[in-house]
Amino acid sequence: MNEPKSLQATHGPNGHCFGCGPKNDKGLRLESHVDGDAVVCRWQARPEHQAWKGTINGGVIGALFDCHSNWTAAWHLWEQGGRGEFPSTVTAEFHVKLKRPTSSRTPVTIRARVAESSENRATIEATMESEGKLTATCRGTFVAIPPGHPAYHRWS
Repeated sequence: MNEPKSLQATHGPNGHCFGCGPKNDKGLRLESHVDGDAVVCRWQARPEHQAWKGTINGGVIGALFDCHSNWTAAWHLWEQGGRGEFPSTVTAEFHVKLKRPTSSRTPVTIRARVAESSENRATIEATMESEGKLTATCRGTFVAIPPGHPAYHRWS
């Protein structure tokens, strides 16, 4: 059975974002999938994503959390209703805690959930696991933006 298309492939197939753009051949190209009340991403690092041999760079971890959490917020705001089109969201703030080295040898799993939300913003809490261990966490606030904002519809 084929896995459903990612949020990026469904709602932003022409995106060029470094973290999540399907059309950015040099980007991270993460794929976020709805799984119940969470949004999950499984991602495999390449050698250029390492801080040192076998360990993912902290900045790359931050980019993964930023993009995956943005997609989680956009999906939630769309699902909670009142929007005809999938919203564009931007990062208001996010905080990453690196708890232990994250292996680049095996895929990581990022799981994000909505902690709180209002009409135009969502606070997301996310975790990263590698080789069965929690390696990093993130909490951030992401805001839906209106037409006219420079990032509006950047995913399409």
